[in-house]
Amino acid sequence: MTLLAVEGLDARHGYLRAVRDITLDVSEGETLAIVGANGAGKTTLLRAIAGAHKPSAGRISFDGAEITTVSPHRRVKLGIALVPEGRRLFTGMTVEENLLVARRRGRPGPWNVESVLEVFPLLAPRRKARAANLSGGEQQATAIGRALMTNPRLLLLDEASLGLAPAVVDGVYRSLRTLIEGGATIVLVEQDLTRALSVATRVVCLLEGQIVVDGPAKEMTRERIVEAYFGLRRTRGQEGAPA
Repeated sequence: MTLLAVEGLDARHGYLRAVRDITLDVSEGETLAIVGANGAGKTTLLRAIAGAHKPSAGRISFDGAEITTVSPHRRVKLGIALVPEGRRLFTGMTVEENLLVARRRGRPGPWNVESVLEVFPLLAPRRKARAANLSGGEQQATAIGRALMTNPRLLLLDEASLGLAPAVVDGVYRSLRTLIEGGATIVLVEQDLTRALSVATRVVCLLEGQIVVDGPAKEMTRERIVEAYFGLRRTRGQEGAPA
């Protein structure tokens, strides 16, 4: 079942057209990885889906209902949660307080402080620590946990590995696999192709705000994605499609 549908979406930063006529669907239970170089439009696309960036054209539908003009907080109530690049925690609050703040904004469901700590066990001994005193990995886990506390149907995750040591990223991705195995629907923006391919069921590559590759992760090669990533080849769908 299609959970998210984006049709002909454009988004701008002033005169810059950051997202150009993007159309894509995300099925329930799917893990979609969006990859591309810096400036490709990945974060803008995620923010537009979450309602944090107003599109200049196109439509966004969620569970069959159009939400293009729906406010960000209403989208949270509908079941869309964004983990932004840079985490944006309340640094003066503890881990537990950051989680509980999000709980008040979300939907009824199974996620609570204890279930988040089960998925992110590194946070259990840190639940009373202020976010400002956490390591980068602990902050990222808290940011994802905060989104889960809203009981989302769709989790939008922007740059999960950015700025983290490889060993820390391993832990974050182990937790993501737990979510995926539990049936979560995730749209993941990631610059690390190896990480993205390790969890995704489908991969979309953006170049200059447009989709240049879209296909099942199991059919993708690193070489094909890298070619699209740097604009060496423009394809969508099957190998050999016209540019």
